[in-house]
Amino acid sequence: MGFKVKEIRLAKNISQEELSKASGVSRQTISDLESGEVVNTTTSTLAKLAEALECNVGDIFVLNV
Repeated sequence: MGFKVKEIRLAKNISQEELSKASGVSRQTISDLESGEVVNTTTSTLAKLAEALECNVGDIFVLNV
């Protein structure tokens, strides 16, 4: 899911720091998600990122089956 956060963030020309400030999610958490260091996160974090990125949670959540 982190690659989708990064993909959307870059498409909107937003830095990790800007996303952190807009979402209330730490820059380190965003970095860890985008790099794949963290593969699971809370629905609350997903909701905050989606709101800050002006997208739906489904746009950034990728189900690994």
